[in-house]
Amino acid sequence: MWTVSGLSVALALAMVPGPRPAGALKEGECEVCVTFLGRFYDSLKENHIDFNINDIEKEILKSCADAKGKENRFCYYIGGTSDAATKMINEVSKPLRSHVPVDKICEKLRKKDGQICELRYDQQLDLTSVDLKKLKVKDLKKVLEDWGESCKGCAEKSDFIRKILELMAKYDPAAARARSDL
Repeated sequence: MWTVSGLSVALALAMVPGPRPAGALKEGECEVCVTFLGRFYDSLKENHIDFNINDIEKEILKSCADAKGKENRFCYYIGGTSDAATKMINEVSKPLRSHVPVDKICEKLRKKDGQICELRYDQQLDLTSVDLKKLKVKDLKKVLEDWGESCKGCAEKSDFIRKILELMAKYDPAAARARSDL
């Protein structure tokens, strides 16, 4: 009788969530790494790629050739770009071959290079409701840059706001309509 109750107590204690392991990722941490590798892993399965190291590494190089922005920076850090100084692709391909979860791969990459987990996607501004006057000039420049535009001769914050409002109908018609309704 004592063995049965002792066993049930041990089982109950095993089910109680304990503290997170020291290397475990928190929610939102290693955002670019987890997202990129998750999408990459799914594409391997969808395209029926053999899970061997050579094929995985070939596919990483292909994916990294098309990567832009923060994902391109991630590829640079793991050695997936032609100009990368280091090659850590095997730190991705070996665990993927064994179907290790991408968050565990990112934890291991973080130990090798902490910059990998510092990468964050840029937050997209909702131009329909944001108060442009409260944004920083840096954010206003980013909006124009995302549109492929620049503001030559802009010196004041109001100049950038004026330029964004002029171009909004061309690049974000829904936001322009919403702002005219305000």
